[in-house]
Amino acid sequence: MKLLMQLFERKRGWALLFVLGLLFPFVAANDYMLTVMSTAYIFALATVGLSLITGYTGQFNLAHGSFMAVGAYTVGILTVDHQVPFWLAFVAAGVVTAVLGALVGLVSLRLRGHYFSIFTLCVGYIMFLVIEKWDSLTHGVADIIGIPAPSGFGLVSFENPRALYYLVFAFLVLGVWLMQRIVHSLLGRTFMAIRNSDGLAQSLGINLMRNKVLAFVLSVVYAGLAGGLYAGAVRFLGPDLAGVEHTFDMTMYMLVGGIGTLAGPLVGALIIPCLTQYLQFLQEYRFVVFGPILILLVIFLPNGIVGLYQARKVRRAQHGALAAANATRPPLPQPTGGDGHA
Repeated sequence: MKLLMQLFERKRGWALLFVLGLLFPFVAANDYMLTVMSTAYIFALATVGLSLITGYTGQFNLAHGSFMAVGAYTVGILTVDHQVPFWLAFVAAGVVTAVLGALVGLVSLRLRGHYFSIFTLCVGYIMFLVIEKWDSLTHGVADIIGIPAPSGFGLVSFENPRALYYLVFAFLVLGVWLMQRIVHSLLGRTFMAIRNSDGLAQSLGINLMRNKVLAFVLSVVYAGLAGGLYAGAVRFLGPDLAGVEHTFDMTMYMLVGGIGTLAGPLVGALIIPCLTQYLQFLQEYRFVVFGPILILLVIFLPNGIVGLYQARKVRRAQHGALAAANATRPPLPQPTGGDGHA
């Protein structure tokens, strides 16, 4: 695990992980493993967006999974009912979630803490009801089926599980790279200042509402685009996608990996699905085992796997600096002999 965290901390490590992602289809036993990993990548992309608003801005959006469903249904409705090409529908998914996110953010971000979370939980439930009940638009409980795969180019067809895997992997790499640019920029430091203290951020001249809404919109656009990829990968949609359970899943990924870290959502989004697949032999009892494991992780690793490693790294650096300072400090004068009188 230590080696894994060291990989995430170094550019060479990110490059190595990129190569491992490229090589995974050649070692996967079957197409099912490729499908599982592609789905994990899609939810990892959405979790990266949730980490921006939760870990870096300090607002817990319980409607994040519903925004992912909005992006997915935008693609499904446009491609199935209106024969819009997939990539145009995919772009529309990002635009629709951005507009909806701006509207919800302008209202909800006037609230703070658990009031904001409760409000977004209600918004998410409203989205779920709209998707379930508006039969003429969303097909309701009849589901949207027959969604086309992403349009290929040349000899490349994304109906092939391996090609689809590489497509999703490419979007995940691009999404993580863009998020890295955001969180290490002045904008990212602005978000973190808001997370640490609204009052202090405002005293520094930061426009709280504008930056909170911007963080919210960026976060839900990640969810919407992940939903668009999900629609093209799974090829059918049901109202359950808008359920709060998916938001809780992404929250779990952040908790396990580490909230407020770039690598944390990736670690959690890859470990948890692999663990659930490993426990499939327990069938309906696997969550009886899985639940206590998560509870223990939250109790003993409150900062997540990546957060624990980063905290230890900081402590080691502090101990090293203290040892270096002690080594360069001149020795104290030794007392002289005699009774001390002139």
